[in-house]
Amino acid sequence: MSRITTGLRGSAWNAPKVRPPRSLRQILPAACVVFTAALHAAAPAESPQGTAQDPRLRIQTIAGSAVTIDLRAIPGGSLNGVEIAPFWIATTETTWDLFDIWLYRLDEPAAEQPEPDTPSDPAPDAVSRPSKPYLPADRGFGHAGYPAISMSFHSAQQFCAWLSEKTGRIYRLPSEAEWEHACRAGSSAAYSFGDDASLLPEHAWFKSNAEDRTHAVATRKPNPWGLHDMHGNVREWVVGADGKPTTRGGSYRDSEESLRCDAAIKPSREWNASDPQIPKSKWWLADGPFVGFRVVCEMTDEERQRLEAASDLEPIEEGEKDE
Repeated sequence: MSRITTGLRGSAWNAPKVRPPRSLRQILPAACVVFTAALHAAAPAESPQGTAQDPRLRIQTIAGSAVTIDLRAIPGGSLNGVEIAPFWIATTETTWDLFDIWLYRLDEPAAEQPEPDTPSDPAPDAVSRPSKPYLPADRGFGHAGYPAISMSFHSAQQFCAWLSEKTGRIYRLPSEAEWEHACRAGSSAAYSFGDDASLLPEHAWFKSNAEDRTHAVATRKPNPWGLHDMHGNVREWVVGADGKPTTRGGSYRDSEESLRCDAAIKPSREWNASDPQIPKSKWWLADGPFVGFRVVCEMTDEERQRLEAASDLEPIEEGEKDE
């Protein structure tokens, strides 16, 4: 099963709405239901205890789609006096391939989706979904395989709530301590690979090499725990020690200092200053194309036990992908 699906490209955000002929609209819902059922049948069951080969790896399937999430088990530890329990974290930033499923309700049969421009209130206990962005949210940087960007902290949290409801697992944004612990991967240096900033171009997309745009995820070297783009590409939403939103990791616009493991950049009103709507969108950042996120998943007791039993396994080797 493919782990990458084709998403909407930048031009699709501004594409004119074309209403298909009535005969086609009558056929499409039934066809989509059959297609969705086929996807359900073809999708492998998600293994809550990790893969049979290595309990440090886990693949999360998304019902109704061919998209999956690759996760790595992060061992427990302590950071700046904060005790951190083991947890799962996505190996990459959340891509448009996954975000689009939530945004455009691609996980629902066509018959259940609202008509274009038809407002629909969420059912009781349902997770609300965002309005359409004021600007093309991907800014034309790239879509399939690229990090989802420009969403607010609220939007990222609601996505996690949807993902939890969809999978039956607890997904959320990482705490600031969890994120830094995962980024460091056991290192006490400025970066996960050491203190030599001249090596950053091998590990990160940032101001010196990104050409003022995001890049496809996992096209730079991963950190020692197999996580890509913990330095650069997009700033990642996390929950600060005070419970308030902040970002970590730096972005394609940032310099070396902002990509350090311990560097944090707090959100600013300037990230949504040009949004002309009153009130301003709670879902999108009109001036924040450098912000994204990755998800963590809480680990079960059984998974923790399996992780402890696997502590003597060899390190996982993984390289970067071609862009």
